[in-house]
Amino acid sequence: MKRLTTLGLIAGLCTVIGLFVSSGPEAVAAALWASGWGAVLVVVARFVAVAWAGLGWWVVFPRGERPLLRACVSVRFVREGINTLLPVAQVGGDLIGARLLTRERVSGALSGASTLVDLMVQALTQFLFTLAGLGILVALGGDGPIVHYVGLGLVVAAPALVAFYLVQRRFGQSLLQAAINRFAGGREWRIFGAVDVMFERLRGLYAARGRILTAIGTHLFGWIIGTFEVWIALRFMGYEVGFLEAIVIESLAQAVRGAAFAVPGALGAQEGGLIALCAVFGIPAEAALALSLIKRLADLAVGLPSLMLWHAMENEADPGRPAAGIGAALRAWMRPRDTQLRQAPMPAYGYAAAPADGKGE
Repeated sequence: MKRLTTLGLIAGLCTVIGLFVSSGPEAVAAALWASGWGAVLVVVARFVAVAWAGLGWWVVFPRGERPLLRACVSVRFVREGINTLLPVAQVGGDLIGARLLTRERVSGALSGASTLVDLMVQALTQFLFTLAGLGILVALGGDGPIVHYVGLGLVVAAPALVAFYLVQRRFGQSLLQAAINRFAGGREWRIFGAVDVMFERLRGLYAARGRILTAIGTHLFGWIIGTFEVWIALRFMGYEVGFLEAIVIESLAQAVRGAAFAVPGALGAQEGGLIALCAVFGIPAEAALALSLIKRLADLAVGLPSLMLWHAMENEADPGRPAAGIGAALRAWMRPRDTQLRQAPMPAYGYAAAPADGKGE
């Protein structure tokens, strides 16, 4: 896996260098400079989108067992920072986030189950967002290879999405238990509690259809918030792009980025995808590359403080290593002031069963 990641990183770097050279570094720099304060607004939009995703995770929890909203938002930032900036195939941050949430009065089984449900909802809403982007592109008169490739990608993604859902149900419980026993001996999953208990929590979470629908609506709106990144950046560069066109670019670019999950940061894939998508609306390659750079600036602006926050949260768990610096300041801001009123954190190795009704309410 490490070798594949390294090869992907090298290929991505070569692709990026080739695209910048062919488009002209001076032209890209000029387009980037033209964006001006738009780049700052894109960073703000990214912060809002990640915080909103934390809200989408929070609503999944049963009302009587919900952690503080600040806790879900702060851990969601950590997940984003790890998945965006570290070579973990865009899933390592979710595993770490589930572990961190056990320190916020959440049992291990519920933390793991809620993370899986949140990932399922994110995947479903991204599928719907991509489908909407494709539909808008066709309605605007788009045709050609992009429409066919995206359509094929959706056909491939649909059964994978269904399989991801089924493996979280009773159908996949025995299969997952066997895989864990064979490859990990259960050690990595102790943080989530016993596998049987976690699947019990999964059944309870999915049974609460109202909360699931609320989470779907929340995440769908979050994808719309992300669209403002494209719309703002291109508008500040001087391109009269409508919001529908921005939805097409953002939705299909995110699909490309998701398909390139094995490449750290989707390096090269994001740049190539944006060039192809922007060209559909007459936007030149240098502007598309400038847009990609602005998005990567947002990755760093959100990701680096998130990694510092992660460091502070890990230090907080170790009394012998007091947190300090920016990460500690962020953690202090995320935590409520009345910490004395908070209950003690749940044990990381919680095996408590779900409530009798299976819904946790």
